[in-house]
Amino acid sequence: MKEYWTSLASLLGVLAFCQSLLQTVFPPELRFAFLKLASKIFHWFSSYYYFDITEIDGVNTNELYNAVQLYLSATVSITGTRLSLTRALNSSAITFGLSNNDCMVDTFNGVTVLWEHVVTQRQSQTFSWRPLPEEKRGFTLRIKKKDKFLILNSYLDFIMDKANDIRRKNQDRLLYTNSRGGSLDSRGHPWESVPFKHPSTFDTLAMDPKVKQEIMDDLKDFANGQSFYQKTGRAWKRGYLLYGPPGTGKSSMIAAMANFLGYDIYDLELTEVHTNSELRKLLMKTSSKSIIVIEDIDCSITLTNRKKNNGGGGGGGGGAAMRTYYDSPEMRGVSGEEGGGNSITLSGLLNFTDGLWSCCGSERIFVFTTNHIEKLDPALLRSGRMDMHIFMSHCSFPALKILLKNYLGFEEGDLDEQIAKEFEEVLDKAGMTPADVSEALIKNRRDKDKAVRELLEVLKMKAENKNKKSNAGSAEEEEEEHEKRALESPKVEGCDFEEEDNSCKKGDGDDDEKIEK
Repeated sequence: MKEYWTSLASLLGVLAFCQSLLQTVFPPELRFAFLKLASKIFHWFSSYYYFDITEIDGVNTNELYNAVQLYLSATVSITGTRLSLTRALNSSAITFGLSNNDCMVDTFNGVTVLWEHVVTQRQSQTFSWRPLPEEKRGFTLRIKKKDKFLILNSYLDFIMDKANDIRRKNQDRLLYTNSRGGSLDSRGHPWESVPFKHPSTFDTLAMDPKVKQEIMDDLKDFANGQSFYQKTGRAWKRGYLLYGPPGTGKSSMIAAMANFLGYDIYDLELTEVHTNSELRKLLMKTSSKSIIVIEDIDCSITLTNRKKNNGGGGGGGGGAAMRTYYDSPEMRGVSGEEGGGNSITLSGLLNFTDGLWSCCGSERIFVFTTNHIEKLDPALLRSGRMDMHIFMSHCSFPALKILLKNYLGFEEGDLDEQIAKEFEEVLDKAGMTPADVSEALIKNRRDKDKAVRELLEVLKMKAENKNKKSNAGSAEEEEEEHEKRALESPKVEGCDFEEEDNSCKKGDGDDDEKIEK
């Protein structure tokens, strides 16, 4: 045993001597050059390329790393055996990912690639303006040399697009509104946000199914039309105008559009925007894949129809009337107090929706709502600004069937034929909005038959009242017309008589004068 330890000590001494001899004969610089040459030779004969994607690029976060992590999570959750779980901010979904130093295989256009998640300990930091994580994370992509151009030109772009789709699906949608008076939040943004939880969908929207399908098809074409818009040279945006009486579901339509496309909503309050420049800055701070909403555009700021304003100017020249309109406070949006209101012009609003500034971003939808379309300027309504005009009408029979299904659980054929005919006859005459019909159903939703009966009675009562008002209105118009004629005809005759009397009086005076003479 003693001889064994003696031999081991001698061997360790020889190894230590050889190590010191190697360090003396081969300095570190030479050893580094040798290892570099060996690595080059290895890569020269290797049939693979290796690409490192680090989590942090300098001091900034590498977006490609986050995209790869999200992209791989879609495959890892199905095929992986050891996974890491994460949940992002403002997200309701749990994301799967590769564990430390794990590998997985992916296929793209028939090409097989290998991903490895590399995690190593970072060397201790002496001083840094921005503290870095203790672990150094990254992905290593291994591909065959012959597939280099295919992977670099197409695969990485595909990963970025796929990651954006996954991020949008996992992330809760947000509802934004512009800050009061144009102030900025703690991050320097002019928009404040809350989670968007509106449950409205096209399935629950009380509207004619044919019209809904047209809108859904149009939205699909828009969302999938990037290549079309690029080919035609158009900005990737679309405008919708929702108009109709109050209570017809304009806000529910906007929520259904957002839920259908998975877009965020920016609710723009024009009364809090003071200048055209501020309006442009708000547009620049909106994200792609979003819906920009301006509700009640006819009430937000005073932008009246130019034709009406110019036509009512009286006997002056047309040019003078046009100049007066453009110089008036109504055109500038001033609310009466000098400098006290906003100064948004119609031109600024048009440039916001269809000018050069509307192109700073992509895949945006503009939605305007109004109760009085006739008050809007034609320049705002033309195609390219408001591409699709959607009339939100009173409750029709197809819309009623949807409401009965939503609130009472009625399926197709559950409603009695006779009652269905009565509903169909009275609905158009009653002119009730979907909001009023919904309220009538909510009151008695526990008793379906009672809810249907009372709704039918309310509709009949509304139709009768409307019919009486129309008859009374026509009778009153006839009476007013007769009164006007009765008042106007004596007046004219009286004027003639008075003139004759005056002339007579004048004549009598002349005769008296002659007699006196």
